Amino acid sequence: MLQQAILPFKLERTDELITPRSGLALFAELVRAFKVRQRVERQFPQPGSNRGYEAWSYIEPLLLMMEGGGRHVEDLREIRDDTALRALTGLGRMPSLSTFGDWLVRAGAQGGPEAMRMVNEEVAGRILSRPADRDYTLDVDTTVIESAKKEAAWTYKKVKGYQPMLGYLAENGVCLAHEFREGNINAQTGALAFLEHCYGLCPKIRRLRSDSAFYKSDVIRWCQAKDIAFTITADQTPGMKEVIRTVGDWKRLWGPEGEETDREVGTAVHLVSKTQEAVRLVIQRWRDPQLQLFEPAGYCYHVIATNRDDLTPEQVVWFHNRRGQAENLIKELKIGLGMEQMSSGDFGANSLWFSIGVLAYNLTQAQKFLFLEADWRPRTIATLRWQLINVAGRLVRHGRRWVLRLAASAEKFALFLDLRRRMAEILLT
Repeated sequence: MLQQAILPFKLERTDELITPRSGLALFAELVRAFKVRQRVERQFPQPGSNRGYEAWSYIEPLLLMMEGGGRHVEDLREIRDDTALRALTGLGRMPSLSTFGDWLVRAGAQGGPEAMRMVNEEVAGRILSRPADRDYTLDVDTTVIESAKKEAAWTYKKVKGYQPMLGYLAENGVCLAHEFREGNINAQTGALAFLEHCYGLCPKIRRLRSDSAFYKSDVIRWCQAKDIAFTITADQTPGMKEVIRTVGDWKRLWGPEGEETDREVGTAVHLVSKTQEAVRLVIQRWRDPQLQLFEPAGYCYHVIATNRDDLTPEQVVWFHNRRGQAENLIKELKIGLGMEQMSSGDFGANSLWFSIGVLAYNLTQAQKFLFLEADWRPRTIATLRWQLINVAGRLVRHGRRWVLRLAASAEKFALFLDLRRRMAEILLT
């Protein structure tokens, strides 16, 4: 045998229907279980002629591409050329790759982002209906997405791009709502409206955690009126610094497992501008390794405003610190599903692209929390690709049916069978 390279094997091409991404067929079944196509067809207008492609013809390949690890429109070639996967998922007629960018721009200018937002919220509502007796903690945060296009605005991080606002439910990681925004929008803009929108989608929200973007009088009044327990990072304004100087009950801050930290914790009361009620402040301090001029005692401070009188100061800190999980969820959306950069110079196209990414993210969360065992829940999309999606399979005809023969262990084969059974059950309910 003629050796082609270093290792002693020879390359040959085959026309057999083989896919390296059998797990994407399960994802396609998940899409059908949540009736995403019907929701898209209800929200998006039909093409102008019978020769045009409907919105679903673009959205379905993009969902499969993002879930499989693609990050750019050019990566759709892998979906187009995977004939076995297309046969499994029924992805027959597919637009040419050159038209996807045009469709994003066109749909982005004709209400596509709003339509996609509605689809996302319907899917999120379907996820939240199982189980139906849970209440939720809302974590709200903004994130910066870079863009090298000249049309993008400068962000506070001194890079050009966009600054979407996202609302996650801590109990299952679902992105309940999102708002794609220009990079130069103040993070506090529209905070109350976004919170009200999230509450309208999920009235079972009972707790709110946020950074200082939500430290506003109207937000605090609204939370008090709705009996929502909140912990919000407070801005360290000159007035707040004066309040910090009055604290005299500093004591050692211990971790939730009883571990010692290098921080102290104290409490105070602060009257937020225009509010009728004072809020409780839980303040952490630790030695500043670089002493600052005019700062008292050389300390760094972190202030949490809260109405949670049911928690000790230490418990407020522990609870609020868990909002860091929202940053991991944002990282999953940006890095895991390719939303960390926008390749288009068109705002509407980028908004639509981002919303499709949010849908892929939420469907992934649904797969982990509703259909897989509990030990799958902390796993990232990168791990899911390694362990569940990138499984080789050979597609053959048996009678009038397709048969997917997996190159997998008996344990993984049983997992595929169980996952399909569980998703079929939700389709029937």
